Amino acid sequence: MLKELPEYPWDQMVPFAERARRHPDGIVDLSIGSPVDPTPAVIRDALAQATDAHAYPQTAGTPALQRAIIEWFERRRGVPGLAERNVLPTVGSKELVALLPFMLGIGEGDTIVHPRAAYPTYAIGAAIAGAEALASDDPDEWPEGTKLIWLNSPGNPDGRVLGIEQLRAARERARELGAVIVSDECYAELGWDAPWDAEPIPSILDPRVVGDDRKNVLAVYSLSKQSNMAGYRAAFAAGCGGVIQRLLTVRKHAGLMLPAPLQEAMVVALGDDAHVDAQRELYRARREVLLPALLTAGFTIDNSEAGLYLWATEGVSAWESIDKLAGLGILAGPGTFYGDFYPNHVRFSLTASDERIAAAAARLRG
Repeated sequence: MLKELPEYPWDQMVPFAERARRHPDGIVDLSIGSPVDPTPAVIRDALAQATDAHAYPQTAGTPALQRAIIEWFERRRGVPGLAERNVLPTVGSKELVALLPFMLGIGEGDTIVHPRAAYPTYAIGAAIAGAEALASDDPDEWPEGTKLIWLNSPGNPDGRVLGIEQLRAARERARELGAVIVSDECYAELGWDAPWDAEPIPSILDPRVVGDDRKNVLAVYSLSKQSNMAGYRAAFAAGCGGVIQRLLTVRKHAGLMLPAPLQEAMVVALGDDAHVDAQRELYRARREVLLPALLTAGFTIDNSEAGLYLWATEGVSAWESIDKLAGLGILAGPGTFYGDFYPNHVRFSLTASDERIAAAAARLRG
């Protein structure tokens, strides 16, 4: 049974946004994290050339898209051996996160585990299915009756990366519980601090984690961040063939399919590494401007070794920080939106133009 859903949290930010917009030099919006840079021309050209889409698209993805996902996982994520039955495109990653428990038949009396610092949609997915959500990063705390475990590496909001040993421990506990374990890896191309500045952030599907057994293990990825395709709603899941095929059957019946032109755009995006590398350097440069300015302003940065955000605290209530920042014309995200454990943290997004990031840094420095 669908549980009562909370109010959409970002509605609480309206008065702070209005105040920030009154700054003489305008607002610097570092809150939601929506990309501001252009979608690469190679992707837009592919979309335009595929607009004669007179037939219904394939829910499973075109053969070209399936191959592109498989090849991308091997080339960029160190995951070999996937086949067509192991991959599935989705209409963005948020709908998959929200609907996955329902599609897996999880419901009342079942538990869904998600990180302590968490994107709120994990808990919303539990509510939609009528299950209980448990925020925990410790596999020893995960109880019997757990049916689904969400990992998020690099994390949103905290930028925390799970190494091979942590992923393996989580996977082993999931196996003991008979639970499906899913790693949300949407920020995996954005590694900043050592060792992730020099080596790939590991996937839960890495053979060092799962060996040759992917049963009940999935990875989720989105092109929103790496390719500035948030408006395209282009994402995919990969892993256990049995779970993927169950999701495919549900999605066929429900009509959850990615439009054909977007599938063609995804093929091109997944095959072109140059634009990903260029976008990462843009975010790196913005981070190198914003991070020291936050330190100068009295913030401490926690985790944040990868991903699209800086997870910071002044040691006071998040709402006190949000109010002070709004007075500087800066909008950020309060830690209370990401669970009950971080009432003093604020999330700063790197998704603003170079000019706006520079403006925020100048205001923080006073």
